[in-house]
Amino acid sequence: MKKLILSTAVLALTAGFAAADVVRLGTEGAYPPYNFIDDNGEIAGFEREVGDAVCAIAELECEWVTNEWDSIIPNLVSGNYDAIIAGMSITDERDEVIDFTQNYFPPAASAYVAASADVDLMGGVVAAQSATIQAGYVAESGAVLVEFATPDETVAAVRNGEADAVFADKDFLIPIAAESNGELMIVGEDVGLGGGIGFGVRESDNELRDQLTAAIQVMKDDGSLNVLIIKYFGEDALTF
Repeated sequence: MKKLILSTAVLALTAGFAAADVVRLGTEGAYPPYNFIDDNGEIAGFEREVGDAVCAIAELECEWVTNEWDSIIPNLVSGNYDAIIAGMSITDERDEVIDFTQNYFPPAASAYVAASADVDLMGGVVAAQSATIQAGYVAESGAVLVEFATPDETVAAVRNGEADAVFADKDFLIPIAAESNGELMIVGEDVGLGGGIGFGVRESDNELRDQLTAAIQVMKDDGSLNVLIIKYFGEDALTF
């Protein structure tokens, strides 16, 4: 593993946002293993560890808040928090409304889960979480899209027969299928979407964006980001 090197550029960036300033990180808290609420009622998961590490490197005092997915971008823009770290893929459409750091998770596969291997993915009813790149993909695929506010509701729709399949991040769906005792299964081909996952910030917050981006680069360079990816997504996960 490479030695941790804080470059002059990183140190300069940390000077701009005073250590006394509180940076509020908004997450959903309902999308394991990216983010979830643990048994102690605390925000946990891959993104909790990434966010805490990025804040430490950038010498920022960070606080965590939760927000429902449907309003997570509007509430960033309105100032309820300063950055989104919630499994949000970088897309051109979102980039028109907010800005993104470099990605802290590489472009990963989306997948379908269904109760039957012969489900019609292109002509049936497919559930997806609203305002996601997966929902946009289903809407253009020819399938009938049914949208839900939370990822758990999309899976429940398949279980109760409201939808033929659910389309979501494969990393989210794999443990659900594995723990279903054969009730649910991964079906069809994987689909690559988006440009990876990054922090979302307001378009006016260039300084914060650059600080977070520089800290992410430190984690890529020293290998610590890959360690966290493997911890939460396994040895076969895509890494940097």
